[in-house]
Parts: sequence; structure tokens; C-alpha cells
Amino acid sequence: MNKINWVIIACILVSVTFWLADPTESGTQYLAFSTSNLLNGRIWTLVTALFLHADILHLAGNMIFLFAFGNALEKEMGARKTYLSFFMGGVLALIFGVFFYNPNALLVGASAAIFTLTAVVLLVKPLNFSFIFFMPLGLVAIIYIIYNILAVQTGAEGNVAYFSHFIGFAVGIPLGVIWSKKLVRNLLITVGLLILYLFIIWILTPFLLQLLGLAIL
Repeated sequence: MNKINWVIIACILVSVTFWLADPTESGTQYLAFSTSNLLNGRIWTLVTALFLHADILHLAGNMIFLFAFGNALEKEMGARKTYLSFFMGGVLALIFGVFFYNPNALLVGASAAIFTLTAVVLLVKPLNFSFIFFMPLGLVAIIYIIYNILAVQTGAEGNVAYFSHFIGFAVGIPLGVIWSKKLVRNLLITVGLLILYLFIIWILTPFLLQLLGLAIL
């Protein structure tokens, strides 16, 4: 078993144990990250917040992405670099996220750390095919980041810390640049995947919907 899967197991155990033991905001204070917690000396929340998740959907979604990107990166780069990417991205996203959120806002989840992994995979192994998503992980990463950008632009942020996601992704870019053995090639592939995605969304999908409408008529 790849070592990144121990992080998945830890996230599940921490989240489920917390939900069963003390699923209250007062209990969350001791594990979730916030600017207030940081100023009050709760340094450990920089790590514990990455393992705690708000609910089952939050946990399941993150673990699916972590499994796909984490295992792909570990297979290519090894466990140490995968762990480094995960924890560096997650911790830095929480630290720099203090500029975007209310000091008392409680942040939980591994999303930002996973975004770091997506950025690294995008630059290191963009064509790695995922049988979970049935497409290259590079395309999954592009869709993932575009969705987050659109969510912010349309004001559909809700309780999701999208700016932390962006910070996590930004942390992964220099790591991917440093570790990529074929950077120029992978950048070209990334651009190609982006063009493919835009073609499917803006041209092919409306065309197919139009054909479907005509067929129904």
C-alpha cells in the first residue's frame, strides 16, 4: 500500500471519531484552524485541521481526489515528495489564508493540500490516466481549478475556502517545476488539455445538445 493512503485512513479516523465524540463548534475549536487559534498558540491546528472534515460529503470528495492524485504522485516521485507536497501546501494555505477570512472562521479539510498535489501532478505527469475519473489527471486538475475560479466569480462560495485552494495550488506550481523531468513537454500537454476542455464545454457540448434537441423534435 502506498504511504499516502495512511493519510486517507487518518483523515477518516479523525473525522469519524470527532463526529461521534464531539461534533460541536466548541469541540471544533481544538482541531480546526483559525486566525484566533493561531494567535492563541494552538499551533497544532495547522496540522489537525487538514485531517478533520465537516461532514461525510466533504470527507468522501476529498478522499477520492487524494487517492487519485496522491497515489499517482507517489508512484512517480516517491512518498517523501508526496508527503512534502501535501503538508507544505496544506499548512501554507492555512497560514496565508488568514488574509482572506474572518479571524474566527474555522477552517477544516485537506482540500488545499490536495490542490497542491494537483498542481504538481499537472506539471510532472499530466497524462497519468485515472480509472476513477476515466480521464487524464491533468484534465481533472484543470476542471478542478476552473470550477473553483467560476465558483468565486459567480459568488457561489458558500462555506468553502476557495482562496485556500488557490494558495495550495500556487504552492504546488514551483514544486512541480523543480521536480518535473520534462517541464516544457508537460506544459504543452497542459495547454493542450485546457484547449480540449474549452472545446468540449464551449463548442462540442452546445452542438451535441442542439443535435439532441433536433432529434427529439
